[in-house]
Amino acid sequence: MDKRTFLKNLMGASLATTPFFREIQKLSDHYAWQSESEFAQNEDFWAKIRQDYLLKPEYINLENGYYCMLPQPTLERYLERIREVNYHASYYMRTVQWENKAKSAEALAKLAHCKSDELIITRNTTESLDTIIQGFPWKRGDEAVMANQDYGAMLNMFKQVQSRQGIVLKAIDIPMNPSRDEVIVDAYRKAITPKTGLLMVCHMVNITGHILPIRKICDMAHSMGVEVMVDGAHAFAHLDFNIKELNCDYYGTSLHKWLSVPLGAGFLYIKKEHIDKTWPLIAEGKTQPGEIRKLNHTGTHPVATDLTIMDAIEYHNMIGIERKEARLRYLQNYWVDKVRGIENVVLNTPTDKSRSCAIANVGIKGMKPSEMARSLMNDHNIWTVAIDGVGVHGCRITPNLYTTTEELDRFVEAIKEMV
Repeated sequence: MDKRTFLKNLMGASLATTPFFREIQKLSDHYAWQSESEFAQNEDFWAKIRQDYLLKPEYINLENGYYCMLPQPTLERYLERIREVNYHASYYMRTVQWENKAKSAEALAKLAHCKSDELIITRNTTESLDTIIQGFPWKRGDEAVMANQDYGAMLNMFKQVQSRQGIVLKAIDIPMNPSRDEVIVDAYRKAITPKTGLLMVCHMVNITGHILPIRKICDMAHSMGVEVMVDGAHAFAHLDFNIKELNCDYYGTSLHKWLSVPLGAGFLYIKKEHIDKTWPLIAEGKTQPGEIRKLNHTGTHPVATDLTIMDAIEYHNMIGIERKEARLRYLQNYWVDKVRGIENVVLNTPTDKSRSCAIANVGIKGMKPSEMARSLMNDHNIWTVAIDGVGVHGCRITPNLYTTTEELDRFVEAIKEMV
């Protein structure tokens, strides 16, 4: 088999040719007249999507923020790709491995609205952002700004760089219910000094679901000569946005969350002008100036995951990011509106509905989050995760596209009973 035919076979036929996709397209066309908000409540359509997931009957899964399971068409293609790579073995690895990975990276860049020579496929958000934190051209005494609510893995890398290179860390607390975007922007602004080199900010705070005004923060930081690195672990393929329009310098995300790619894939976006000054996490051979490939030496890795990125993107586009975001926000608001105002219920998510989407956090006064999560699972068969720290005490609740309003009603009744 010649290389061109081999490459074509490995990339595989479009998922759009499958009967399920044709049914979804037909149903989607039938309701094309509906607005996004109306479509978000179209239970006929979302029930059809639910059929595409193999769900455990023992419990309701409201912890999709960690890992969004693959719909069956994507899962089947993933298994096919594993078998195919295994069949060709080293022949695949030595011939078309990198060409295929480049095609997946190009598809991701198109989805993210950035240039393909400014994006690499990594293993997850942690690898993406730690590449920047450890690879930044720090000098002793330089300062880095972040938030106490940021993800622990990145905070740990900052602490390691602090120990090794003598940088200064300045952490702020993110206001939970800002009256306007400028309240958050000013919180970061006040932490910046002439010694600040890098500011890290979450696009969506993982423990509360709070969506931050990234463009305004970036514009402010740039006006003060500071570069901005965005943790987009929960935002990509969840919110409808354009990386270029965010005006950030670096953006890292995980693809096993809202894009539903198999575990082991993420990406790092880095502005072209920052590539040469960034030290790679793993050393690469000599590359051309401005070539992002120097930051992408990962050694031998599960390449079938790279291939499946294309399938996940196709599934994502079949639904459409506007409809997906609207449905996820509708599901969150559905249960939050029912528990808001109940005595002893604490909502650790902004009251302004535009400042969150699928993720919200709820606690009960007098009950430890670990006890709450245990009771939800043991007494009500509802799977969640406990969050207990940095001013947030409750369970993170994260539905997915397959979640039904009936399941959320069961969750609401569980909360009322526990209160």
